[in-house]
Amino acid sequence: MSPPLPAPVEEARHAALEVLHHNARGPYRALPRTAGWGYPEAYTRDLMLSALGILTTGDERLIGALRRVLDALARNQSPRGHIPGLAHNPEDRGSSDTTPLFLIALTLFRRVTGEAGWLDEAAHKALLWVQFQSPEDRELVAQQPTTDWRDEQWVPGYGLYVNVLVYVALRLWGLHEQAGALHRRINRPVVLGGRKSPQVLEGLAIPGKAHYALWSFKVHYNDRFDLLGNSLAILSGIASPTRARRIVAWIEAECRRLRAAGKLHGNLPPCLFPYIERNDPDWHPRYEQHNRPGDYHNGGIWPFICALYVAALVATGYHSLARRKLLALTEIVRPARAAVVTYGFNEWLRAQDGAPAGQDWQTWSAALYLYAVAAVEQRQAPFFEALRPA
Repeated sequence: MSPPLPAPVEEARHAALEVLHHNARGPYRALPRTAGWGYPEAYTRDLMLSALGILTTGDERLIGALRRVLDALARNQSPRGHIPGLAHNPEDRGSSDTTPLFLIALTLFRRVTGEAGWLDEAAHKALLWVQFQSPEDRELVAQQPTTDWRDEQWVPGYGLYVNVLVYVALRLWGLHEQAGALHRRINRPVVLGGRKSPQVLEGLAIPGKAHYALWSFKVHYNDRFDLLGNSLAILSGIASPTRARRIVAWIEAECRRLRAAGKLHGNLPPCLFPYIERNDPDWHPRYEQHNRPGDYHNGGIWPFICALYVAALVATGYHSLARRKLLALTEIVRPARAAVVTYGFNEWLRAQDGAPAGQDWQTWSAALYLYAVAAVEQRQAPFFEALRPA
């Protein structure tokens, strides 16, 4: 039995629900807003990831809003099964993560509400689209740069985050043989040495390192640490229990080094590290505008991702550490950049000073905070427990 949550967590939980109720109906076909003021649109990936938190609340109004989003996505799905990046705009195509996220959110919604069979046709089209995203017609799916949640960062080829999403979707939809093949492929090593035999199938495991590669493709790979991808790998069971513990130990050790170097403020990890510096080969000139070191996708601190890290700690069995990180998360969801509110639930914070730099009252910041609270409270990660080996 988990001890009672501290008063600040309970206060923030109520504030998160206030954010979600405020955002539940926006100006675009009455679909939820992505943020309280800055993003009135219904961004698919934000709202599908938010489903994890919304479905833990039992709140009928919020679950009804999620139902409207899923219905809109099914109606605006492309003829070949792709789910648009904006729930209200069928022409907003090109996202690599929206289709597997739709499959995940729809499955969980049906399980929570008991609406078995709802949107089956859309689901089967989406599954077919996902399975045709492999250029080698095998297990790993590929993506173009800036097509996943990192719309200002280059992740080409076989990205960890998107492939873990596909694995989760396949498992939830009962496609266990395909999911098992993808699980094994992700855990194969990246290709080292600059030569690849046709018989060698590269994966995303980095020899000698705890965490997975950000991406790989043939003889190329990027070994920067992706907090979202690795947290989902732990939650889903892609990472074995031993590997999960190694990943957590590495994260905490590296964050101590970043803090000692003045590159990280507070007790939560950035979304990406080491940061991409201006003289690095994977730096792009546009990063000067949006992705400076410690900013945005280049190492910003994202509450929604930190919430999934808290849940990953719970899944790893590190309950005391998860509670400490939840308290740290409770602190970073307080500051607002522009709104006069008690809890800002900002989009992201600068790594070096913890200043909020995105939009206030961000839906996924609030929803995933609720998910982290539920995980710590229940001492298990809701919806993911059945995916991991007992």
